[in-house]
Amino acid sequence: METHADELDSRKRPVAGVGRIIGWPGGSLWIGRHLAPIQDHAHHAIQISLAMEGSFRIQAHGWPEARGTRGMVVMPDRRHRFDGCGASVATLFVEPNSARGAALRKRFAGFDVALLPDAEVHEAVQYLQAQYTAAAPDELMARFAQGAVCRIAGNPAMAPSEDPRITAAIAWMHARLAAPIRLEEVALAVHLSPGRFRHLFVAQTGTSLRAWLLWARVARAVEYAFQGRSWTEAAHESGFADAAHLTRTCRRVFGLAPTMLVPSMLTGKSLPRTMALDAEQDESPASSRTRR
Repeated sequence: METHADELDSRKRPVAGVGRIIGWPGGSLWIGRHLAPIQDHAHHAIQISLAMEGSFRIQAHGWPEARGTRGMVVMPDRRHRFDGCGASVATLFVEPNSARGAALRKRFAGFDVALLPDAEVHEAVQYLQAQYTAAAPDELMARFAQGAVCRIAGNPAMAPSEDPRITAAIAWMHARLAAPIRLEEVALAVHLSPGRFRHLFVAQTGTSLRAWLLWARVARAVEYAFQGRSWTEAAHESGFADAAHLTRTCRRVFGLAPTMLVPSMLTGKSLPRTMALDAEQDESPASSRTRR
């Protein structure tokens, strides 16, 4: 099997963050210390960032300059730049079509990026921070991360109801991300015509099927890599042609490229894996041995 070192560029690259990535159906947690700015980008998921220590800077598209804050919510497909400023941050990505995503869309309707008051940030992140400091297992971290989302979203039960056919379609696709997925196949699986499914999917999710698949696949690949797979294995098992294809897509979706995994210690306990993400903007053919 190829090692991570075999797959990745041998040159030294800047590290943008070190921490953990944990996923669950409908969302994921990226938690740790941010060491470098993230380039301008947009993604399908709703983003909640909560500073555990320090503060960070965010600049939405159209803002004349970045603003410092301890908490923010970025709505789907809104371009923004993020600078962690060395802070320890819990970032939560939420599927917009989920119940929690719908509650967030209702609360923050009309915003591209909403800044949160410090008191609300503390209330939402304090228990998650305690679990992270204690090096809690992934299952417990995921539970407290979802609790933080609920605190920011309010009561998800009060959110607009999602169409069960689109919910079923998303679950169907999540189970098949490693294989090619055609719109006609998904429509058939939920008993809709292709035209009706296309219209309903955009109305419910706010994005095209192709854009959603890119988001879902890159999120899945990052989660797989943090579970111990090589980047090539993670790419193939998430529907990418190779590690280079994953790298390019990750740059577009998250504004950075996953380029290496490094060890980390926290309160004397070894974490399963750590997050080391490259914010370098230029891409070289040497960055992957499997480039198409």
